[in-house]
Amino acid sequence: MARTLGLIGSGMIGGTLARLAVNAGWDVVLSNSRGPETLADLVAELGEHARAATPAEAARAGDIVVATVPLFALEKLPAAELAGKTVIDTLNYYPERDGNLPVLDNDEVTSSELVQRHLSGSRVVKAFNNIGAKQLGSLARPAGAPDRSGLPIAGDDPEAKGEVMELLDALGYDAVDVAPLAESWRSGPNTQLYCLPYFGEVPAGLSGEEMMRWIFETPGAPVPVERVRELAASAVRGPAGASLTG
Repeated sequence: MARTLGLIGSGMIGGTLARLAVNAGWDVVLSNSRGPETLADLVAELGEHARAATPAEAARAGDIVVATVPLFALEKLPAAELAGKTVIDTLNYYPERDGNLPVLDNDEVTSSELVQRHLSGSRVVKAFNNIGAKQLGSLARPAGAPDRSGLPIAGDDPEAKGEVMELLDALGYDAVDVAPLAESWRSGPNTQLYCLPYFGEVPAGLSGEEMMRWIFETPGAPVPVERVRELAASAVRGPAGASLTG
């Protein structure tokens, strides 16, 4: 029987994960803040293994649930319906979008620890936060492929991390367990493991607008598991948060 991936947030990362999951034989239940009817085109593209629902319904339906919403919308995640679930947290802190959060600015906690506080009855695992949507879709490879990439995960619950590792394997990636939630910053903004390795060689001389266009179009380059481990281990914690525009 197919397993079900619930998605709370169906933007670029959520939509890409839905496509990968359906291709891997999973059912998907998509949701966003604007209502199921706004997801009709994506559901039609994905076919019979996809349906749209409310966030609460997606939370209840998912064997694993991905929370892929802006950090400022954290409190809207349906904690009651997510209780007992493994929840993948893709959230990153962008102060210009999310507003300044002193507990993050002062490094009192990580954004993933904030997610775990809100979802106190869930098992939170950080994943999919350090790769662009285009690269996430294009770099997926079958198990054993020589150019398969690794993706970092972080979490405190071994069983939940095991579930997420199995999901990543199905979607086309090797999971690399890099840290507990308190050190999930190792794959976040302002670290060497955040997005850039998956872009490959960046063309010189691009303007800011050209750079953003290139990021959204480049298929990227594979990042082996050992390179992910190396970058995570050598990461230095920089200022919390990052700019959305570079």
